[in-house]
Amino acid sequence: MYWVAGPSEVLAITGWGIADISLAKKKWVWPGQKVIRVGISPVNYTFQVQAMSAEKLPFILPAVFTIGPRVDSDEAMLKFAKLISPHDKLSNYVKELVQGVIEGETRVLAASMTMEEIFKGTKQFKQEVFDKVQLELDQFGLLIYNANVKQLVDVPGHEYFSYLGQKTQMEAANQARIDVSEAKMKGEIGSKQREGQTTQNAAKIDAETKIIATKRQGEGKKEEVRVKAEVESAKAVALREAELQRVVEQKNALTRTEKLKAEHLSKASVEYEIKFQYNVSMAVVATTTKERNNKGYRNVKSGYYAKAEALVHVLLFCCLTYSPDKKVQEANWELYKKQKEAEAVLFKQQKEAEAKKATADAAFYTQQQVADGALYAKQKEADGIAAIADAQGLYLKCLLKEVNGNYAALRDYIMINNGVFQEITKIYEGAQ
Repeated sequence: MYWVAGPSEVLAITGWGIADISLAKKKWVWPGQKVIRVGISPVNYTFQVQAMSAEKLPFILPAVFTIGPRVDSDEAMLKFAKLISPHDKLSNYVKELVQGVIEGETRVLAASMTMEEIFKGTKQFKQEVFDKVQLELDQFGLLIYNANVKQLVDVPGHEYFSYLGQKTQMEAANQARIDVSEAKMKGEIGSKQREGQTTQNAAKIDAETKIIATKRQGEGKKEEVRVKAEVESAKAVALREAELQRVVEQKNALTRTEKLKAEHLSKASVEYEIKFQYNVSMAVVATTTKERNNKGYRNVKSGYYAKAEALVHVLLFCCLTYSPDKKVQEANWELYKKQKEAEAVLFKQQKEAEAKKATADAAFYTQQQVADGALYAKQKEADGIAAIADAQGLYLKCLLKEVNGNYAALRDYIMINNGVFQEITKIYEGAQ
């Protein structure tokens, strides 16, 4: 006869031609052979396991186990078919078998642990119970498909878990109150720290503003002193150059005047001296010749002649010197003309020197006015820098007041206002 097992069944065949047991889903059964249907569906078993800890404290472990044959192992199926299949899986035999294994392993494991360890390590305790029970069920070909162990429960008359729960609850409540107090304390401390930090930042910004303003004022004063020194130096140099130029022009004019005067006067004097000597020589020669040709001269003694000749020379020299001779008058007139010409040239040079001096004075005055104007401009520029520094300090102080002393907010606002973040974004985009 041909037998076919259901989806959750397997055929267990024994008898003629089979040494032990043959398992199959469908098979021909011959005379002399016996076949039974073995159900392989898992079954749920619910237990209330009573155990005792190492401190002799009893407790109840509620558990639900889903147990069935191990279908993935032929050896396990053979064990199940031999040992369990003759009995109904829902019979007390199978339930007592499973319960005995679970209670035995649970009690042994609980006796080696304290109640605190069991309560705090519930997950680990459940896993160890599961492993030890599975090890015992393997010899029956059974597999624990699922195991749900509920919360540990006190045995009536023993309120350990209740008290332990109350203790835990009170500890949690106390810890919660402590946490709330600590949170409030941290909040108050943080608030005070924030206020202190705000005050410190405000004082820091005020100090930095004052330092910047002082530096700007100092820089303005330094710039003013530097400009004044440069202007004074330029003025002194210009004055010195103008004075030297005036002295040089005067010296040049005086030198040219003296040179012209010397040239003209010396020339006139030389001409006059030449003419005068020439006239005297001609007069002496004429007189001497005339006297020597005189007949009476030859008869005079030599001593008298010498004296007379010397006297004649002296008288002739005196006469020629003071007599209104025409040539002498011409020579004197030429000398007078040369002198007047020299004086005219000298007067002209003096006027030119005076004109150059006036020009130099005017140029110096112009340079002085330009230098004074530059000094005034630099002073105004320094005053403007100091005013800008004061305005920036007041501006930063007002901004800090508007953001309630938040230094970070002030910094971010200044960076946004100055386009720093935009520049950083552009640089970042360009780098990518």
